[in-house]
Amino acid sequence: MKLHSALGRFSFGAGAATIVGLLAVCAMAGPAMVGHFDPPDVPTAIQVPAGNKLFLVAHAIGTQNYTCNGSGAWGAAVPSATLYNDKGKQIATHFAGPTWQSHDGSSVLGKKVAGVTVTTDAIDWLLVQAIATTVGPEGGDKFSETTYIQRLNTTGGLAPAGACVSGSTASVPYTADYYFYK
Repeated sequence: MKLHSALGRFSFGAGAATIVGLLAVCAMAGPAMVGHFDPPDVPTAIQVPAGNKLFLVAHAIGTQNYTCNGSGAWGAAVPSATLYNDKGKQIATHFAGPTWQSHDGSSVLGKKVAGVTVTTDAIDWLLVQAIATTVGPEGGDKFSETTYIQRLNTTGGLAPAGACVSGSTASVPYTADYYFYK
């Protein structure tokens, strides 16, 4: 399989090896990543407003990173993920903000509009509105016209259960499909 041979030249720790294994499974079962396709069927609360066109779907593998606050509870998650196309090729990254950055240098910063709990063992599905976009330093514009992003088909990523020690951190593996609209 192309995905395994491409990833095989990198050295990973045990946690990353689990994520790579998830990538292989999810890349085979993931949605079409490019071209024209219909928006997904989702709960009303996270539907994208009419007039926005779906232009990209990417599969993400990464972690939701939590820090314990002074009251012994986990704070808000900060994502760290890599987005892949349907051939297993890395096309973007996702990090704090929330921000998505394409390999062409363009980026989109978003703000959560709504979320729905679909399952109790995974992070919520989200509707995120773009609040700022940038063109890459060499003119890359993949994300420069983004208006909305949906996070769907999530697995994992929930904060650890129970109290925590102030200042401690937890990185919880997750996967999701991100749907980009313009």
